[in-house]
Amino acid sequence: MQSYKHEFIEFLESAGVLKFGDFTAKSGRKIPYFINAGEIKTGAQISRLGEFYAKAYFEKLGNKKAVLYGPAYKGIPIAVSVAAALSKNGLDLPFFFNRKEEKDHGEGGVFVGYKPKAGEEAVIVEDVITAGTAIRESMEILSRLDGVKVAAVFVMVDRCEKGKTEKSAMKEISEEFGFPVYSVVNVYDIIEYLEKDEKNRENVERIKNYLSVAGSKPAAVSLAAF
Repeated sequence: MQSYKHEFIEFLESAGVLKFGDFTAKSGRKIPYFINAGEIKTGAQISRLGEFYAKAYFEKLGNKKAVLYGPAYKGIPIAVSVAAALSKNGLDLPFFFNRKEEKDHGEGGVFVGYKPKAGEEAVIVEDVITAGTAIRESMEILSRLDGVKVAAVFVMVDRCEKGKTEKSAMKEISEEFGFPVYSVVNVYDIIEYLEKDEKNRENVERIKNYLSVAGSKPAAVSLAAF
C-alpha cells in the first residue's frame, strides 16, 4: 500500500470517521463499518481532509477550472475545505451547496453560494459511495441548473459494493452519467491497513464476510496515487 493511503486511513480512524459496528447505510443496507464525515469537528481535521481531496483533484484533473458542489449536509464542509486547499495551491475555485428544503423568502432557491452558469462544469465532493443513492439524488438536484455539466466526483472511500447490478456502484454511476468517480482509498486498502494489527481480526472478518455478499471488485477509476 502506498504510504499516503496508510496516512489517510490512519487519519480517518484517529478522527473517528472510520467506525466499526452495526450500521444502516443510506441505501438501507446493513453494514459492518461506517464512514462518517460528520465526526470531523476541528479546524485542523477539516483542513487536513481538504488537503487530501485537493491532492486528488490536482492528480486527476490538474488545474481544471470547475465549480465545487458539496451536497447537504456532509458535503458542505468538504467542499469548503477543498476550495480552501486548492486556493492555497494556486487554484481558486468557486463552490456551492444545496439546502435540504427550498427557501421561499429572501433570494429563495435551493442553492447557496456560487451560482453556476451555463457552460460551466461542476465537480461533486462527497464522503462515500455505497449504492450510489446519494449521487443520483445530487444529479437530480443539479439538473435544475441549465447547461451545467458534472465533470467528476471525488469521494473518500470506495466501499467496493454492488450497485443496482453486479457492477460496483462507482462503475454504475460513471457509466450512467458519463463522468469519472475517484476515491482516495477503497475498502480493500482499509482491510490491508487493519490486518497489520491482530486486535482488528474480528472487524476484518466481518467486513470480508459482508463483501462476500455485497462486494464487487474495486472500481478502475479509483485514485491510484498522489
